[in-house]
Amino acid sequence: MRVGFNALLLSDQPGYRRSGIGRYLDRLLAALPTALGTDELVVYAGHTASPADTALFTGWRRAWVSTDRPPLRIAWEHAALPLAARRDRLDLFHGTMNVLPRFLPCPSVVTIHDLAFLRWPQQVPARRYRYLSTAVRAASKRAAHIITVSEATKADAVELLGIDPGRITVAHLGVDSRFHPPSEEDLLLFMTDQATDAPYILAVGNLEPRKNLPGLLRAFAQLAPDVPHKLVLVGAEAWLTGEIHATLDRLRLGGRVRMTGFVSDDDLPLWYGAADLFVFPSLYEGFGLPVVEAMACGVPVVTSNVSSLPEVAGDAAVLVDPRDVDAIADGLCRVLTDADLSRRLRQSGRERAARFTWEETAARTVAVYREVAG
Repeated sequence: MRVGFNALLLSDQPGYRRSGIGRYLDRLLAALPTALGTDELVVYAGHTASPADTALFTGWRRAWVSTDRPPLRIAWEHAALPLAARRDRLDLFHGTMNVLPRFLPCPSVVTIHDLAFLRWPQQVPARRYRYLSTAVRAASKRAAHIITVSEATKADAVELLGIDPGRITVAHLGVDSRFHPPSEEDLLLFMTDQATDAPYILAVGNLEPRKNLPGLLRAFAQLAPDVPHKLVLVGAEAWLTGEIHATLDRLRLGGRVRMTGFVSDDDLPLWYGAADLFVFPSLYEGFGLPVVEAMACGVPVVTSNVSSLPEVAGDAAVLVDPRDVDAIADGLCRVLTDADLSRRLRQSGRERAARFTWEETAARTVAVYREVAG
């Protein structure tokens, strides 16, 4: 079996593309060669991406497009990629990023990561909504089988796209081995390098409306007079961030809130590990990778009780209604003031995170390949 793999959103450049789907592409590509065994993998990637070892793949096809020019990338994906698939004599094509090219010469599988743009259309740019709402519906009809990253996204796909649940396989995401509790020495060096000795609450995620950062800022403003903590927001600017910055200005929290922008994969485990608490009050997630990354680093977690997040967090986090600012503030306060609860969450979080591995993601993905290719 020869499988084509769309990695056009894989990027080595700093920015929001390195999280979410970017991490999925990177880590799945690292795990797939072992899961595939003697089967072959041909990867189609942009010119700003490269794997650790191209020798692991049958082919590494580098397109001239990049992730920072979506119209050109999309045009290449739909016009040139089917020709490349024919040239490479593929038995199966994996559309890894919600969509599939037209006119593929072989059966196909598509991964749907989330349907936030259908649940919350006002929270994405209009052009993005128009493209994805059309492209995802088309891909769900063309694909021989569909992979979702959670049971919650599977349920959304059945409800919002009318897909037969028998055509969908769930393959949860994994946690990379770099996410583990840092040593005391590494933490001390990190805190010194960051010129901070203040305790902090950490939030990680691209800056976009569904991450609910205005709600988090209002909750922190309630809590701030009673705790010594700062709030650290780690994440790259994505889209429609005006309300986030306006809320921050209006609350006048001064030096109590720090926005780091994009953080490298090497530094991110240290940001997790040095935090007293991780909070992820998102309104909607397809999976919620930062939750299990934080758990793997031994940090107690407060997250939302909606979409995929209860499925991912289980009973190893405090779950709150993300639309209720008082509930978010209460969840933060409970963990910060209850040492026994914090200790329990640190332990149960690590146990929970250990269930999610990229090897299992790859194994489930390859099982779908083999079922479709025959």
